[in-house]
Amino acid sequence: MNALPRPPISEVEFVPPHYFRRLEMEEIRIGERPLEIDLGCGDGSFLIDLAKQHPERDFIGVERLLGRCKKVSKKIKRNGLDNARILRLDSKYVVEWLLPETSVSRIHLLCPDPWPKVRHHRRRLVQIPFLTEVKTALEPGGEFLFMTDHEEYFEYACEQIHDSSLFEILPWTDESFFYPKTDFQIQWEAEGKSMHRIRCKK
Repeated sequence: MNALPRPPISEVEFVPPHYFRRLEMEEIRIGERPLEIDLGCGDGSFLIDLAKQHPERDFIGVERLLGRCKKVSKKIKRNGLDNARILRLDSKYVVEWLLPETSVSRIHLLCPDPWPKVRHHRRRLVQIPFLTEVKTALEPGGEFLFMTDHEEYFEYACEQIHDSSLFEILPWTDESFFYPKTDFQIQWEAEGKSMHRIRCKK
């Protein structure tokens, strides 16, 4: 990966000025508006709905695949949103190496790959080293929200969260706040699957 910035795929793509150091607050934040990060934003539906609902906040969707990033960029522009951007990088790398300390109000991790085979559990995102960096990136009172349809991964993630002692667990009901559904959630609920979620506060 080149340390120098590359040309963006569109005007709504956020290209870090450097890939091999933690960013400065002013390099990722726009003024004083709260910033939320959607890790693995997929087709961008969740990101777009949140940005529409909260024009007073800024949102960055993180997605590794170029094709998806291009589609999300088109959706952002089509909806005329000035508070949403796309970042084409690996989610783990963004959290552990790029996000400035106390820069983010919420980090969303929704329906990630559960890596169900035991030999692949080490590839799961929700582990104590990752959670430590999540807490570092969150501002005081900031939240980490995790959702999955995979019951065993949810139990695994909850164990990691509780063992880390990094967060206060808050109630999360449908009435807690506006929370749009992801494309995966809509698909899996249509198949009769249940969603499991946990809300963590720094």
